[in-house]
Amino acid sequence: MKQSKRHQEIIDLVKTQGYVSTDDLVDRFNVSPQTIRRDLNEMAADNKIRRHHGGATIPSSSVNTSYSTRKVMQLAEKDRIAQAMASHIPDGATLFIDIGTTPEAVARALLDHNDLRVVTNNLNVASILTGKDDFRVILAGGEVRNRDGGIVGEATLDFISQFRLDFGIMGISGIDLDGSLLDFDYHEVRVKQAIIENSRCVMLGVDHTKFGRNAMVNLGDISQIDMLFTDQQPPAELNQRVIEHEIHLEIIA
Repeated sequence: MKQSKRHQEIIDLVKTQGYVSTDDLVDRFNVSPQTIRRDLNEMAADNKIRRHHGGATIPSSSVNTSYSTRKVMQLAEKDRIAQAMASHIPDGATLFIDIGTTPEAVARALLDHNDLRVVTNNLNVASILTGKDDFRVILAGGEVRNRDGGIVGEATLDFISQFRLDFGIMGISGIDLDGSLLDFDYHEVRVKQAIIENSRCVMLGVDHTKFGRNAMVNLGDISQIDMLFTDQQPPAELNQRVIEHEIHLEIIA
């Protein structure tokens, strides 16, 4: 394959997946690791990708992928992750459910449960759960984002902070390889921080494309998470952080 065609395919993969590893690219294109590293260095120099040790991510850290696109990306993986997360929620539990397509998948996976009490700042989650007569759904006040049904703002933050619940179900835009939790919207991040602070057990669900993905707002650190659910082994540097902080890790193949 010509270098220019390989470069374009790598860019397309990064845009679709958020993060690609050097090893995966070597296998995909059947070239040497040195060739892939040279490709990535050249594309990073042209600001077409962001280079990481062991892989690459999208260059932009200020704009997230559109909600309509995220809804269909890694759909099967998100559903499997959601089912695994839901299996740890007992009947009668109280929980926060966050903004995002993975938390929405968890809401669908919880429909077989009984007597849940759910606080959410996600209109889509509220719509999914109100079909269950024995669920009590409490919707946060605040400004509704038209693009994804998320509710954010100072009123939302104040509302969330009134509760102390069993579980916090969260999604995230990216996890840097040093363990930093990253997102795109400052107001959304503040609400996520409140959910972390007011949950007895914080459960984070991410597919593998979020590992090493760049976003401009620092939410916190992986050490604040109690349980991490994903579909592939995290990159070595991040996995070491998970081990150091004794985070419960479930890899759902």
